[in-house]
Amino acid sequence: MTEPLSEHTADVIVVGAGPAGSTTAYYLAKAGLDVLLLEKTAFPREKVCGDGLTPRATKQLVSMGIDISEEAGWLRNKGLRIIGGGVRLQLDWPDLASYPDYGLVRKRDDFDEQLARQAQKAGARLHERCNVGEPVIDDRTGRVTGVHAKLGEEKTPVTFHAPLVVAADGNSSRISLAMGLHRREDRPMGVAVRTYFTSPRHDDDYLESWLELWDRRGPGEDRLLPGYGWIFGMGDGTSNVGLGILNSSKAFRELDWREVLKAWCASMPQDWGYTPENMTMPIRGAALPMAFNRQPHYTKGLLLVGDAGGLVNPFNGEGIAYAMESGQIAADVIVQAHARATPAQRELALQNYPKTLKETYGGYYTLGRAFVKLIGNPKVMKIATQRGLTHPILMKFTLKMLANLTDPTGGDAMDRIINGLSKVAPKA
Repeated sequence: MTEPLSEHTADVIVVGAGPAGSTTAYYLAKAGLDVLLLEKTAFPREKVCGDGLTPRATKQLVSMGIDISEEAGWLRNKGLRIIGGGVRLQLDWPDLASYPDYGLVRKRDDFDEQLARQAQKAGARLHERCNVGEPVIDDRTGRVTGVHAKLGEEKTPVTFHAPLVVAADGNSSRISLAMGLHRREDRPMGVAVRTYFTSPRHDDDYLESWLELWDRRGPGEDRLLPGYGWIFGMGDGTSNVGLGILNSSKAFRELDWREVLKAWCASMPQDWGYTPENMTMPIRGAALPMAFNRQPHYTKGLLLVGDAGGLVNPFNGEGIAYAMESGQIAADVIVQAHARATPAQRELALQNYPKTLKETYGGYYTLGRAFVKLIGNPKVMKIATQRGLTHPILMKFTLKMLANLTDPTGGDAMDRIINGLSKVAPKA
């Protein structure tokens, strides 16, 4: 491993120890680079999330050597139960060579900590309660060469230096904004709101997705909202119940989504226990930045991973798998660049990061943006749920498409169609 030049200097600084940042730091440290991982809060800490992980995210945890056994507190799930249009369909995760046939559930308050500790074990230097403010920019080149931060309870001003900085600081990404990288308004945005209830449904071994989200409050006709509801059993006596909503309609701006969630929960069967007295946490919300909504993903010594780069899947609102995958891709590119002899050669290697992201996800995310536009139309959504859910083969295809679960080579006909569509779609 490279010896640290000083306590405040490293080969790479990673800002944010969520799934994207910790995964990046883990792979960098494992490859022998000196990494500073800076996290503004202290672990364990709460994050707004559905807590349900698909096989795609599960694969990433296995690759990082995380113990995902039930004894270690992980709850496995077999697939997705889809409810809508008067139909209830239970779909197992597909049988693939590339991904396991099960997903996982884990509360985010200690999920993130497990990844951060794994990065520490690999050799990353983690600073908790480290609030990063402005980047340090070289006046001559305009490149980022470090970050200014406030450390600890005392908020001691500290400057950290490194030739490369990874922004893993989430949707609002202060570092990216300070480098002039703003959110693209032409990309979909979502919001997730969720809470927890004590419930007899806590040990459900399917993730449950409600494709029809009805606003039944007030007089007049019920209206179908652009989004979906979820119920994930946590295995600890509670259920995570929430909504994912797209910004593709007027309803997005008009409604108080916490109130919509309360009304939706009130419409559930009484014996499920989704009532105010069983609520164990307040309702909280978070933004879901989708489909590359901040670009470029590399510029002037700064790489964007996870939510900072808008890597949430527009088809299903999944962020953790893509946060971890982009972290691994970024780390691989940085390791290759670090081994180059000249600045020009290093820069050439680093430019490969946005290219690889576009090659990996660009076409699929373009399809996802088209999908978001379609389901933002209540009429389309109504027809899709009423007709589509009655065809199990079509729904199996839809599950693979929504969860991005295909074998890249040697897969079945469905895999070949989805991969082919992703390949020909523009990689914007």
